[in-house]
Amino acid sequence: MINYDEIFPVGKLEKTHGLNGEISFNFTTDVFDTAEAPFFILEVQGILVPFYIESYRFKTDSTGLLKFEGIDTEEKARELWGHELFLPKTYIDQMDEKEIGLEYFVGFEIHDTSGIIGIITEVDDSTENALFIIGKADEDVLIPVVDEYITEIDHEKRILHMQLPEGLLDL
Repeated sequence: MINYDEIFPVGKLEKTHGLNGEISFNFTTDVFDTAEAPFFILEVQGILVPFYIESYRFKTDSTGLLKFEGIDTEEKARELWGHELFLPKTYIDQMDEKEIGLEYFVGFEIHDTSGIIGIITEVDDSTENALFIIGKADEDVLIPVVDEYITEIDHEKRILHMQLPEGLLDL
């Protein structure tokens, strides 16, 4: 059985393409350039299920067309609309850390030299400067995603060690 702590998000399925089960997808990481994954994992009715890739091709730098084995009609492909695509974390070792999409860090705990800051609940990449959002009961904490602030990434424990500038958390 596949567990959520064993996978990371790499994209999302969009609309069907044609009548033979092909479906368009957006991807949030360059994992396709470095890893030869035979399958993607999708959550279907609360269960993580591997879907084996029959073929895929790129349309742009962030979109492509995907055909899964056993998905041979537009109707079957339509059932997969909106599903997030995941890969096992074993593929992270094949990637440069700069290729990992920011959504991967949702659920990571941020540690600073002053201690534990909190858990990343979401990523705001709607502006030029992406932000990790730490959900707090009273008010969200926003931390800029800056390579120089990150000192270590512990993928197994899901901890992001950072050295933040003094006073940043007081803003």
